[in-house]
Amino acid sequence: MILPILLSPDPVLNVRCTPVVGDRTDLARDMLDTMYAAPGRGLAGPQVGVTERIFVMDASWKEGLPDPRVFVNPEITAREGAQVNTEGCLSIPDMPRRIARPASVTLAFDGVKGRRSEVFTGMAAACICHEMDHLDGILITDLPEAPE
Repeated sequence: MILPILLSPDPVLNVRCTPVVGDRTDLARDMLDTMYAAPGRGLAGPQVGVTERIFVMDASWKEGLPDPRVFVNPEITAREGAQVNTEGCLSIPDMPRRIARPASVTLAFDGVKGRRSEVFTGMAAACICHEMDHLDGILITDLPEAPE
């Protein structure tokens, strides 16, 4: 099911999310459907009105390499390097910004088989940081724009 995406300045987008408790499989499926339809690379709970720590991502599907991922109760445990990308946001359409992010992040999250940790680089690392910001109530317009 395609969910409505909240647009800035909706106050829900500035809420720090609470941990997910219980099974959110249906929500995750709906969030992936919504992300692909938008079309985006990531979508966080607050963007669809859910103030829980969940986001979905597929950093490479636009390049023909689909890899849908669901992250529940995520936490960045390490950051390395630097990269600058032009980021868009489904909640702030037509306002891309150049944002500095780590080139690599280690993310701990709840999965089907329990808590796990994984390293992400490049576009996936940038997407994770963007979605993690959403879970903390931060939008790309709250961040400094990186110089050219």
